[in-house]
Amino acid sequence: MKKRIEATTKLNRIPQHIQKQHKGFREWDFVSSKRDHQTILQIIIDGRDSNAVDIEGNPLPTLVYLAREKRPQHHHNFKAGAMNALIRVSSKISNGPIILNVDCDMYSNNSESIKSSLCLFMDEEKGDEVAYVQFPQTFDNLTKNEPYAASLRVIQKLELVGLDANGGPCYIGTGCFHRREALCGKKYEKIYKVDWMKLNQTRAEESASLLEETCKVLASCTFEHNTQWGKEMGLRYGFAVEDIITGLSIQCRGWKSMYLNPERIGFLGVAPITLMQLLVQHTRWGEGHLQIFLSKYSPLLYGYKKIPLKLRLGYCPFNLWAANCLATLYYVVVPCLCLLKGISLFPKISSPWVLPFAYVVFAHRAYSLGEFLWCSGTFRGWWNDQRIWMFKRTTSYFFALFETILKLLGYSQLGFIVTAKVVDEDVSKRYESELIEFGAASPMFDIIATLAMLNLFGSFAAIKKIIFDANQDFTDQFGLQILLCLVLVTINLPVYQALFFRKDKGKMPTSVTYKSIIFALLACTLAMY
Repeated sequence: MKKRIEATTKLNRIPQHIQKQHKGFREWDFVSSKRDHQTILQIIIDGRDSNAVDIEGNPLPTLVYLAREKRPQHHHNFKAGAMNALIRVSSKISNGPIILNVDCDMYSNNSESIKSSLCLFMDEEKGDEVAYVQFPQTFDNLTKNEPYAASLRVIQKLELVGLDANGGPCYIGTGCFHRREALCGKKYEKIYKVDWMKLNQTRAEESASLLEETCKVLASCTFEHNTQWGKEMGLRYGFAVEDIITGLSIQCRGWKSMYLNPERIGFLGVAPITLMQLLVQHTRWGEGHLQIFLSKYSPLLYGYKKIPLKLRLGYCPFNLWAANCLATLYYVVVPCLCLLKGISLFPKISSPWVLPFAYVVFAHRAYSLGEFLWCSGTFRGWWNDQRIWMFKRTTSYFFALFETILKLLGYSQLGFIVTAKVVDEDVSKRYESELIEFGAASPMFDIIATLAMLNLFGSFAAIKKIIFDANQDFTDQFGLQILLCLVLVTINLPVYQALFFRKDKGKMPTSVTYKSIIFALLACTLAMY
């Protein structure tokens, strides 16, 4: 199976010898474009057939291949549209009461995950109020110190657990078991009770060929017109993070959700292995979260009297990721420029008023480090995490904020960027060596490099005044600003390495190096004069 998947990925199509075995695959021979084709549906394995067994004689489950209809004149609503088509078709063929949703790059790592989830759904006291059981999103290609902090370690191991204790975790789009009725728009009522024996006896009577023909209309472009699909039924449309708004809507209909993080990881996927992949992914996430916060579905308003206040507040830190870029950009840019201009922003080192600042800085960082280490991280991993959060806040979330404002003003349309899953061997080797991959020119890298150079020049100017001018008052007056610049220089060491010292293909492009130096020098000159 691994070889089949790799061969298909490499060819960017299904190999011919496999294509000939299935009529569903053969239909692609008559398709001119992936974005313009009819519904392609085939029941590859019919679980009702007594001959559908594996080599050991065990019965096989129903397996269906579906490619929903796509036409250029109809919006297909990205992942949410695909999920809704699958929900409708499966309701006709199998109509299983529980739906498992995983991303295309994820696989099951724990055969007990289904049983564990069903135990929660079928619990006699509280099971009937559970809409979905969410597993953490984990990856099988993480390195020891995670140069891109892709696992979101503290969020997965602490924050989602906190949400679980206050109404339930958000739906994160993968590794999630859904109750079909809740996902299809049903409101929870206290009198709701599931008869599992009756559900298990539900089975389609039509033949496989007849089901294939009758189900194609359910995946057509026009089926959802003038219906509640994408609004009150299925996954919500109109948001870049369709999973978050869908989970919030389900919770606001009275359902609860559960977070399940067993000792053996339930599902594993592929984490981004280049910085650009990560930043693009978080741009979409940041934009989608802020879009929700500024819409009528803001948890604070939409969840009023529907979900607990703690849960409403629990959504807000994620919803405001993009807005947080402003504070980070201020601390990365303004103190350095004010240092060059001779403007003091913080109390003198000798002043007792410096103590509150010092306490907040050191206590917060110490608490953050303690959390990270408690979540089985390393000190170097924590330091990488701090760096990546700064990169995301100064680039991904900044662009997300800008894009959201443009959308609100009507100058931009909703898009959906799929994170790349295939990379070359050299990139993989650098990732395993925990080298940050830059490689291609990008406006995001221009910002990262310019901010790094700006603080480097600011630090050089401050050190020059301290050493050559022997100005003790300068150190006393600007001590905190100098310390902040030096911390930013330290955290940006991999950027300087990529700008000036690395020779591999993952280094910072020469054009980015020149632009960053010019922009930083220009900013320093304007600040000084």
